Amino acid sequence: MLERSELCEQVTSGCRVLADVTIKLKDGSVADSTKVHGKPSWLILGDGSFSEAFESNLIGAKIDDKLTFELGPADAFGESVPDNIHFMDISQFPQDVKLEKGAIVSFEQPNGNQLPGIIREILGTSVKVDFNHPLAGETVIFELEIKQIAA
Repeated sequence: MLERSELCEQVTSGCRVLADVTIKLKDGSVADSTKVHGKPSWLILGDGSFSEAFESNLIGAKIDDKLTFELGPADAFGESVPDNIHFMDISQFPQDVKLEKGAIVSFEQPNGNQLPGIIREILGTSVKVDFNHPLAGETVIFELEIKQIAA
């Protein structure tokens, strides 16, 4: 828990915000939620992690506030970039990996980091892999419940 002197009354630019976050698609289905994991997330405003549109919806919020707002692709997870979609030969995948449409496969990059890709299509020996964020190109609805605000 944070010291009382570090807590803020309301969200301002540069704050850290502890919140339960649920992300829904336009059809109302839940794409992700911190409530599933039982652990709220720290959101750091002003560090470039979130769009200005996302952050502007939080400014002025107080502890226990419940916010709901919709953002288009450009302000949420970005547009789908065609250059991030690749066709790979099926032989490039380990034999123990189950290849099916919608499956997320992790690829090791030269620097050792993992990059997830979504199998979009399998055509013979060619596998279409999408390296865009899974929610790229989607308009999404954010539901946040503010738990804590810190300087």
